[in-house]
Amino acid sequence: MTSTSSSLAEDRRGLFYALAAYGIWGFLPIYIKALDHISAAEIFVHRIIWSLLFTGIALLISQRHKLIWVHLSNPRTLLVLFGSTLFIAINWLVFIWAANSGRLLETSLGYYINPLVNILCGLLFLGEKLRRLQWLAVALASAGVALQAITLGSLPYVALILAFAFGLYGLLRKIIKVGALEGLFIETLILTPPSLVYLFYFSAGDSLTQMADSFSFSLFLICAGPLTSVPLMLFAAAVSRLNYSTMGFIQYIAPSTVLLTAVFWFGEVLVWQKTLTFVFIWSALALYSWDSWRKLKRYQF
Repeated sequence: MTSTSSSLAEDRRGLFYALAAYGIWGFLPIYIKALDHISAAEIFVHRIIWSLLFTGIALLISQRHKLIWVHLSNPRTLLVLFGSTLFIAINWLVFIWAANSGRLLETSLGYYINPLVNILCGLLFLGEKLRRLQWLAVALASAGVALQAITLGSLPYVALILAFAFGLYGLLRKIIKVGALEGLFIETLILTPPSLVYLFYFSAGDSLTQMADSFSFSLFLICAGPLTSVPLMLFAAAVSRLNYSTMGFIQYIAPSTVLLTAVFWFGEVLVWQKTLTFVFIWSALALYSWDSWRKLKRYQF
């Protein structure tokens, strides 16, 4: 019973972390689009630099900075972190570019597809299993995503890149024993040297000019650090506690928020096919959540 209670407590903590992470990600496009007068590459660079600073300070405050060398001196861990760094860099850059190009609905589609990638990874690499109702939920979600993909009239490459990049990032972070904070610090540390080279030698430098002219703009840009770091740390903490397939379905919170923001805030057109997809996916989420709740109640009683 003690073991079961401890497991349930970890599940609840993981659920809270996941909901917080996806909630922040859902509203992140509003922040990104407020910086659309700066190139996507420069926003990407600032996300890296200020995330490195933010996580570095957090490591010092929590006195976990000594763990960094332990991970850096482990060849397997470092190799996996190089892989996760590559995937999260692709995800960040494509997301920023799409958000500032008026393609938020495509990013929303990408993050609807991502849970299917998570489930695929869980089944193929982690030996996870789904119950009958969960398979039905997967079928509903797949049908909804397929409908939207077909009605786009072309290969939704933005959505597919976002989905697979973040799905593989989450898989790699799940298979290594690295804390959320330490892992993100190392990932941004790996990305910082090429980012600084780009910012000072190859970019137009618009962000640096505006930072020099406006203190408030500087503070706003520095917020890229915690807005990038906090949800990723929450995600990494959640993914180590929850079943990866469950994480996939919780993720529907973020793309649903992005979809609503795109339509009602930024005026992107939502055709009936995409509305139907929205209904399919939320029906799948409701079914999956109900099945998970039934299992949780069974453990409690």
